[in-house]
Amino acid sequence: MTTWYDELKKPNFTPPKKVFGIVWAVLYLFILTSLALYFFAPSKPNMVATIATLIIHFTASFNWTGLFFNRKKILPALFDIIVIDITLAIIIVLFFHVSTPAALLLLPYLCWGIFATYLNWGIYRLNRPDL
Repeated sequence: MTTWYDELKKPNFTPPKKVFGIVWAVLYLFILTSLALYFFAPSKPNMVATIATLIIHFTASFNWTGLFFNRKKILPALFDIIVIDITLAIIIVLFFHVSTPAALLLLPYLCWGIFATYLNWGIYRLNRPDL
């Protein structure tokens, strides 16, 4: 059974669908470990800014799937994923001031996010209706 996603034209370097689950399993482990290292650190400067950025980041992350796959809104999903990337970069900097390992554990997530942004942009570019 083919899905809407299966029928889309995709950019070069799009991995097979089964790769996404494996990558996300590893990334979730890194993210949870990073969060634990941050929150168990004895000192947390900029805690309010960090929590606010985390809330924006995870809200955008949860919204992306619905925008892209459920509502099939590729361009709004692209704007959303850019917010995800920017807030993640800010989180990495904020975490770095508290725990270098916590910040470093998020770098693969940032790399994957930038790659996902490339895929989202490519899918938009290859499938947008002619204006």
